[in-house]
Amino acid sequence: MPAYKYEGAYPSGETVTGVVEAVSEHEAVAQIRQSCEVVLSLKEVPRAPGGQALGRFQRIDAKSLALTCQQFAIILKAGLPLVQTVDLVAGQVGDKALVSLLRQVSEDVSNGWSLSYSFDQRGGRLPVTFRETIRAGEESGDLISAFERMGSYYDRSAKTHARAVSALTYPAFVIAVAAVVIVIIMGYAVPAFISTFDSMGIELPWVTLALIAMTGFFSQYGLVVLAALAGLGLLVWIYGRTEGGGLWLSRLRLALPVVGGIGRMSNASQFAHTMSAMLAAGMPILQAIEVSGKAMSSLCMSREVLETIAGVESGRTLGECLGGAKELPRMLVEMTAVGEAAGALESTLDVLAEYYDHEVDVGTTRALALLEPTIIVVLAVFVVFILLAVYLPMFSMYGSI
Repeated sequence: MPAYKYEGAYPSGETVTGVVEAVSEHEAVAQIRQSCEVVLSLKEVPRAPGGQALGRFQRIDAKSLALTCQQFAIILKAGLPLVQTVDLVAGQVGDKALVSLLRQVSEDVSNGWSLSYSFDQRGGRLPVTFRETIRAGEESGDLISAFERMGSYYDRSAKTHARAVSALTYPAFVIAVAAVVIVIIMGYAVPAFISTFDSMGIELPWVTLALIAMTGFFSQYGLVVLAALAGLGLLVWIYGRTEGGGLWLSRLRLALPVVGGIGRMSNASQFAHTMSAMLAAGMPILQAIEVSGKAMSSLCMSREVLETIAGVESGRTLGECLGGAKELPRMLVEMTAVGEAAGALESTLDVLAEYYDHEVDVGTTRALALLEPTIIVVLAVFVVFILLAVYLPMFSMYGSI
């Protein structure tokens, strides 16, 4: 939809400028006259060349977004104009995709676009929370606070992600090394022992026979198994892209032991953080619910939040509408209702967000603490199996001598 930059005047003689989105100049004039009676000038805002700055598969990580938001807040506090602020931030950011985006946003703003409208047009791959918080900050006239809240939000997200990656590095390395060693043993060492046992003509125990069968199967059908697993994964991915399949897979992930509980608490934290930030930025509650629901990573939990919009529109409270949710944690639902009734929904959601952040950290730490010994036990069982399969025939051979 085209954007139009206008200059209008009130009956008192005071002039005002702004940008509106409309399908035509006539509709733009009609929108402007709702706020000011006289339209002095109107011209279509030209689009910056180059289309969207972010490609389909380009994503910006939470760490880069946190740094960007913090820099925006600091520079805006110094009183610099918005165009100059965007240029300065673009010069400090290390993410190339984000630099390209900010360069185009700077040109858009200089042409009369609002910051939120430019991010909407250019940053299609940016999180919806980022774009909507900027819009709410502009509408409330407190863009600095909006960037400060987003800086804290994405900084927490980046630190949580970094802790998870750090904790998973060692188990992933152990599994990779063990897989390579097992492939080498099964592919080279075991066939050599098998040929030796065959030449001796001794009776082999069941453990050795099972190992021989496994080795023969994977040597003959290993590529077929890999292709089948890849095909199955592709089918699951395609099914997950459908509406029904996505909901089913989302519920399945939440039903998994340990991992499902962590995912449920993580999504509760996402809802509480986003909803609190939107309300603090002055966004109407219906729009805040929509943005918070879209920001959740679990499709079924997101659907439950978005389904409350119709009920809130009809006059019911958010806590009452959330009461029928099956996947949302009961504590989140009940505390939301309490905070809403007390007129302190924003602060209540802040407390809930911190609580669920802590629970996610504790749950992740416990899960990883259980993962390492589990991996070691599984690998030990497999190594013992291979050793028994190789050495038992040798013991039988030595006993018969």
